[in-house]
Amino acid sequence: MVRWQSITDTIQLSKRDLTALALLALILLLPLVWRDPSPLLVEFPASWDLHLRQPLDEFQRWIVRNRLDHPLFVYCFDPLSDVVDVSIRAFEGLLLWLPWPVVVLTAFLLGQGARGLRLALFSAFTVLAIGTVGLWDESMQTLALMGVSVLLALLIGIPLGILSARFDKVETALRPLLDAMQTLPAFVYLIPVLLFFGIARVPSVIATVIYALPPAIRLTNLGLRGVSPAAIEAARAFGSTPRQILFKVQIPLAMPTIITGVNQTIMMAFGIVVIAALIGAGGLGNEVLIALQRQQVGRGFIAGMAIVLLAILLDRISHGFSQQVAAEQTRLRGRFHLLPESWGRWRVARGFERGLDWLMRSSRGLGQWIATGFGRIVEQALVLSGDQAGAEAASQFWARRSLLVGSGLLLAGLLLVHSLGFNLGRDFPVVWQVDLGAPVDSLVAWMRDNLYQIGDTPFGTGPLSDALLVYVLNPIRALLQSWLSWPLVVLGVAVIAYGLSGWRLATFSALGMVGLGMLGLWDDSMNTLSQVILAVLLTALIALPVGVVAAYSDTLDRLLKPVLDTLQTIPFFVYLIPVIMLFNVGRIPGIIASVLYALPPGIRLTSLGIRQIAPNIIEAARAFGSTSRQTLFKVQLPLAMPSIALGVNQIIMMVLAMVVVAGLVGGGGLGLLAVKGLANPMRDLGRGIEAGLAIVIMAMILDRMTQAWAKKRRS
Repeated sequence: MVRWQSITDTIQLSKRDLTALALLALILLLPLVWRDPSPLLVEFPASWDLHLRQPLDEFQRWIVRNRLDHPLFVYCFDPLSDVVDVSIRAFEGLLLWLPWPVVVLTAFLLGQGARGLRLALFSAFTVLAIGTVGLWDESMQTLALMGVSVLLALLIGIPLGILSARFDKVETALRPLLDAMQTLPAFVYLIPVLLFFGIARVPSVIATVIYALPPAIRLTNLGLRGVSPAAIEAARAFGSTPRQILFKVQIPLAMPTIITGVNQTIMMAFGIVVIAALIGAGGLGNEVLIALQRQQVGRGFIAGMAIVLLAILLDRISHGFSQQVAAEQTRLRGRFHLLPESWGRWRVARGFERGLDWLMRSSRGLGQWIATGFGRIVEQALVLSGDQAGAEAASQFWARRSLLVGSGLLLAGLLLVHSLGFNLGRDFPVVWQVDLGAPVDSLVAWMRDNLYQIGDTPFGTGPLSDALLVYVLNPIRALLQSWLSWPLVVLGVAVIAYGLSGWRLATFSALGMVGLGMLGLWDDSMNTLSQVILAVLLTALIALPVGVVAAYSDTLDRLLKPVLDTLQTIPFFVYLIPVIMLFNVGRIPGIIASVLYALPPGIRLTSLGIRQIAPNIIEAARAFGSTSRQTLFKVQLPLAMPSIALGVNQIIMMVLAMVVVAGLVGGGGLGLLAVKGLANPMRDLGRGIEAGLAIVIMAMILDRMTQAWAKKRRS
């Protein structure tokens, strides 16, 4: 008894945990005792099917019949579609008309204004790198699509965020809607959007706006609610109206958080760029899609890296503006240093630094001279009109905006020269382009020929795929679909939820599982759930040990950072191309791609949780004679468990999103149904939307269960 008590104390099992484990064991063993259950308890009753697809298909047929003459389309959807289409075409035409040196210079100046010369040089080199891989026009098309989408998302999201911050009822009403928007797979957005807006780029923009809208609303709301009440009370004491308080106090103080929301909106928009290509969005996403269809790894890799470079560029610039670090405030106090100080012993490095410092000071002086001159012109005009106060304010404003004025006039001058017929080079020079696809194709071909099966040994990607399929994935699917009848699966999920949080979560989870069956998708849901379980297990087995080692080794942490950044930024479609080449088509390639996609949050949050433990706690454990192994397993891992649990939650959400995408490569389950609904909405629209709803239900159950586990670990 003492021994059992010590074990339960060590692993921290409560009476509710023990009850849940006992019930779960009973559920798993019940099929051994009950050999001949009723047919109604084996397969989900077909009579319970809601047949939601039928009214959805009927609604789709109504739209087809009334698209040309119904007022809803004539006065609402069609004008909106025209406005979006004109905006995209105008923005795309402008970007394709601009000479490539002007685009590079614009990126340089944006980086300079956001963070300084380092970011400016990085931005310029990033744009040049996109041109050197031969995807300049496609990148400009994608940038136009993203620009219009982000602008619309911000025009909608920021006002809604302001309303949410000012009215609690608006926030309460929006919260479940935003949760659904972030949980619903992007595939499912596109299905109804296609019906209302047709194909090509307009529905892509609408779907991107829906997908990218939540962070703009939530972070605007968060920023405004985080403004100090003392600042608001002081403004009221000075007689400010609510409008003045909002625009002159709250929004300026909340601006860093709002711009962070802009940053997240941009990143979310890039996350759907490849999916939007499925309905004719074009650009870089179309290149990735074509590469996936033709299994051209090199082409897909180059297009994926171009998307990554664009995403990183906009991420760094928007993050720089969110930090509000202007170049003239931080970089020009004394001599500028770009290279590491240890390089100062070399004469070439010192000469480069001096030249760079002179260039920086000269350009700043020129910008100030231009801005001062421009300001004097404005000032004299206002003086002549009799507005002396306005003249002084304008002079001070333009004097403080030297970088902005100088940059704007420089770009305007270049565009004027270009418009007058002096060609500055619209197309990126062909001689600068490098074909990186051939070496990538050669590498993948070598890996396919040599790693699928290494000699006559039972090792390689082929035997690994077969082993995972036969000995792990198929048994898990058989357990959920055949071994356990549907009531036992529902009861098992409810028991696990009860052990994690109690009756409320258990009831919600059980009703959600029954809802999967009532959509007529029980077998497909269990197929998808089996893939999620295997992918999460594989990801955790890799991410947790690597995160622990990275927490101990700064060198490994630095080496992992660019790898994890690339894995987290690259479109998930790109993962599928090499994985298909190495593992063939089926469920396993989708699972392997899911593991790659979900590794970054697992590794990072595990490492972060261990690194955040106070050093005095570790020192105390060592002072009591604990070995490194004991310190890790009895001190660090238990204390880091909340962060690790959050990492597992993120792994599950990312795996679920990726397993759905794996329906494109034979993954089956709900993902395949969603893809069919998108590919053929005239026939499979209702089924695709049902699959999307099932994915949302499954995601909400898994999300709430893992969040409950994380909360339990924090207490």
